Amino acid sequence: MCVAAPGKIIEINGDTAVVDYNGNKVKANKGIVDVKIGDWALVHAGLIIQIISDNEAENMLEIFNELGDLA
Repeated sequence: MCVAAPGKIIEINGDTAVVDYNGNKVKANKGIVDVKIGDWALVHAGLIIQIISDNEAENMLEIFNELGDLA
């Protein structure tokens, strides 16, 4: 199973976007998803698969942080 963590779009160059995961910047293909700088996105295998709301991203990040505390 694969879990996608939310990242924030910080740069767009043609069909590629730079996604920031808490300081770790990764390039991802925009594919058919219409994204803009400042959007929260889910990425799978280098492809943006979904844009999510700020609230949903915050909730997911909180859950991931709680899971990290269990380790």
